[in-house]
Amino acid sequence: MKLFIACLGTETHTFSAIPTGLESFRETMLFHGDGTQSGDLFAGPLRLWRDRALADGMEVVESLAAFAEPGGPTVRQVYEDFRAEILADLAGAGAVDMVLLNLHGAMVAEGYDDCEGDLTAAIRAAVGEDVVIGVELDLHCSLTRKLVAAADVIVTFKEYPHVDVVERAAEVYDLALATQRGEIRPVMAVHDCRMVHLWRTPFEPMRGFVDAMSAAEGHDGILSVSFAHGFPWGNVPETTARMLVVADGDGDKARATAADFAGRLWAMREETRDPSLSIDAALDRALAAAEAGTGPVVLADTSDNAGCGAPSDATFILAALLERGLTNVVSGVYWDPVSVRFCREAGEGAVLNLRIGGKCGPSSGAPVDLRCEVRAILTDARQPFGRATAKMGDVVWLRAAGIDLVINSKRTQTFHPQAFEQLGIDLNAARLVVVKSTQHFHAGFAPVAAEIIYVGGPGATAPAFAEIPLSKLDGPFWPKDADPFQAA
Repeated sequence: MKLFIACLGTETHTFSAIPTGLESFRETMLFHGDGTQSGDLFAGPLRLWRDRALADGMEVVESLAAFAEPGGPTVRQVYEDFRAEILADLAGAGAVDMVLLNLHGAMVAEGYDDCEGDLTAAIRAAVGEDVVIGVELDLHCSLTRKLVAAADVIVTFKEYPHVDVVERAAEVYDLALATQRGEIRPVMAVHDCRMVHLWRTPFEPMRGFVDAMSAAEGHDGILSVSFAHGFPWGNVPETTARMLVVADGDGDKARATAADFAGRLWAMREETRDPSLSIDAALDRALAAAEAGTGPVVLADTSDNAGCGAPSDATFILAALLERGLTNVVSGVYWDPVSVRFCREAGEGAVLNLRIGGKCGPSSGAPVDLRCEVRAILTDARQPFGRATAKMGDVVWLRAAGIDLVINSKRTQTFHPQAFEQLGIDLNAARLVVVKSTQHFHAGFAPVAAEIIYVGGPGATAPAFAEIPLSKLDGPFWPKDADPFQAA
């Protein structure tokens, strides 16, 4: 038996001015047939598939492994070249029995609103109907009709933060292999929830919802249940949240189960509204919570999350901290390669004037001029995320006006306390810690935080979902429309 594996992905903020070109992939992850030999975060599913397949006595043909930090639309030629490489490798592999794809689900390129559907359909055309195609997606995906029609099995992450990437990869492998062996006959059903939002899975009622999804699997012919959250800042026709159910040969059962879970989600829509506060309200609450002295209060700058395509150089919260004269605060990570370069030239211990942040456009706010002490510099730093690590590039710890700032040369969100601690910063000694992230920070910071507060200030990923100008979206959506089903 022969298995073909490949990875291609990025999450596209279609309103972002940051182009996603070849260098964006090189900077994050780009391998041509040997990605499983790396420890890169986004190659995790490929590593698992290769290991499982070899243990099962299969031959494995590995193709492209490419991932880019979320940003604006991918350059057309870059996407088309990657697609051509995967298809050429597939042709060179000869007859294959299974194809497993690690994709994102919200990748948009110039001229292509649905890269995943386009790629998977091309693979289906190449291999025919008898070869099993399994796909793993980020839960912030656009679950398009074209993609679903081209695949045999699709599974999305269940958790946000994404702590179950490897587990879902194993699920894809198991279902695809059972399909190839004739042990199951997967039928997929999708139900459009008509919702555009973010759902954080550690908290109720979402915690119970996800647990119920898992509990439904393995009973009454239900093989897999996924909730595709959609990606709010992707202006494409099918970006709304959708339930996906895979059943064993029973389309009616799959459709009924998907509709049932969609109804449950709709019923708890008010309970799952975004909890983010304004900057001033968040700081007031944080300062009150910090009085207890039980640990740092963590504030999440959700509106400037590189992991959703924001520049990660917005200064709105920093300006508010300075205006209030707050000290004993840690804040980062700010994408500022120019300031990083200046600090590397000056060296540790230097004191210099820097213009921090505010460089990428109106959503970044105004740059902030500060007299900074360079406390520490790290080259090619990484931070933990799940079972792997994420690249940070060169990282600098600055101290200015009683605030400890971390800036870096590679745009990325803040995943883990190590993003600060590897520089020598003691988070336990801080009153407030401001992280540029929407939710992926949570798994790492929750154990050390006295309280976590979500901040929804201005920025490229501000959680004002009803106001996102989704001009390409097919039909109405909540929360813009109180009842999108009636409006439709």
